[in-house]
Amino acid sequence: MSDIFREVEEDVRRERFEKLWKAYGNYAIVALVLLFAGIAGWQVWERHEAQERAKVSDQFLAAQRISNPQAAASAFVDLSRTAPSGYASVARLAEAGAMFASGQQNNAIALYKDIAANDSGPVGSVARLRAAWALAETASRSDLAELLKPLDQPGNAWRENAQEVMAYADYRAMDSKSALTKYTALSLNSEAPDALRARAKAMAAFLKNGGATSYGSVPADPVPVPPAPAPAAPAK
Repeated sequence: MSDIFREVEEDVRRERFEKLWKAYGNYAIVALVLLFAGIAGWQVWERHEAQERAKVSDQFLAAQRISNPQAAASAFVDLSRTAPSGYASVARLAEAGAMFASGQQNNAIALYKDIAANDSGPVGSVARLRAAWALAETASRSDLAELLKPLDQPGNAWRENAQEVMAYADYRAMDSKSALTKYTALSLNSEAPDALRARAKAMAAFLKNGGATSYGSVPADPVPVPPAPAPAAPAK
């Protein structure tokens, strides 16, 4: 009897499947076709994207190898207009660096600030820091502090770099006491990069040894010594 019930159950299942297939079979076929087409299309797109990234990477490296700063800036401008967003941001950063090297400091600083204002990621942080260093010799400490405020926050990965700029700003303003305090703190900060700590330690030692007030003197040129007279000829 159990075999009969099993056969009946299988027949019922078969009939249900046939009814479902007749009702929805075409939809299932279309769905499978679309699924496989989507997978194939995605793979094609992935290959295309990989090729484009490789192409842009080669163009970026070629622009970096240009020795003339103005020509390099022009190459980075072209790249920033055609490259994907990630490469475009880095290209704009490199463009600003090339502009600064070519003597276009004001334009470079403006571009650094624009990048920083529109990019909250690492590229924007680097641009903000470079703008601050570019202004460190001329801007007031309050202006530098305002520019670096987004970086000089607890937990920010660039905080110690921003503090180094402010320590230098104090030194430039001849506030040696504040500069020494900041450089000493940075030299002891385990969160700071090793290279930054080494620079801070060197500056702290320089300030402790009177570097803020005495820069030494350039040695005077030695007084030329006239040549010795030739010895007299021996008497015959």
